[in-house]
Amino acid sequence: MHTTATAHPSAATTRLKPAPVGNKGVLVAGVIMLSWGALLTFLLAFYEPNWRTPWPYLLLLLQTHLYTGLFITAHDAMHGVVSADKRLNNGLGTVAALLFAFNWFPRMLPKHHQHHRHVGTHDDPDFHDGHHPGFLPWLARFAWNYVTWWQIVLMAATYNVLKLSFPQANVIAFWMVPAILATVQLFFFGTYLPHRGEHAEHNLHKSRSQFRHHLWAFMSCYFFGYHYEHHDQPYLPWWRLWQAKETAAR
Repeated sequence: MHTTATAHPSAATTRLKPAPVGNKGVLVAGVIMLSWGALLTFLLAFYEPNWRTPWPYLLLLLQTHLYTGLFITAHDAMHGVVSADKRLNNGLGTVAALLFAFNWFPRMLPKHHQHHRHVGTHDDPDFHDGHHPGFLPWLARFAWNYVTWWQIVLMAATYNVLKLSFPQANVIAFWMVPAILATVQLFFFGTYLPHRGEHAEHNLHKSRSQFRHHLWAFMSCYFFGYHYEHHDQPYLPWWRLWQAKETAAR
């Protein structure tokens, strides 16, 4: 497979045609949410980790990947590509966002569209402050813009409830840590790498993409690293972004 970069995509990128969402978006969202719930139930209620083996760490990473999938599902719902039925689309987006550390979909929705309208400017809630573009300061600003006090309260309350019924180590390792790692993963691959630094004048979306390697793009962030393609064609669900990358590489 070729791994050509698109750090400076052409403004004349060939676009894929929008396609009816049908039931596939709902099916994909359902698989991600049910997989997240089923694995978490197993890890909390039945799994006895042996920390001297690699298996609990691999399961932690798998749960992190599914956490990331929850946010990507909520993100797709923000673009209306989970279901053509608006109520179902927004309902699934709300559930997915709540499962990911009690994020509130109605609050995230206008902020995300503001990001698309004002990408890479002072009006972009996902962008750095213009003075501190380093990874950690940018991450801190990103978290400040999105994390609310009631999320922290709900996470703390849920943690204290869960540890009454399940081993505390399991709750920390498989419920809390994956949420934190997925947040960093989403920021790194979906905000920091695509939008950092300078962009060519013809780069309308002030975004860049990962190299074309579909397996890595899926594992790293559900193809969200193909970020120019996402900004250029926001009507594509995450599972079609690899096709946009293929089209751009021709």
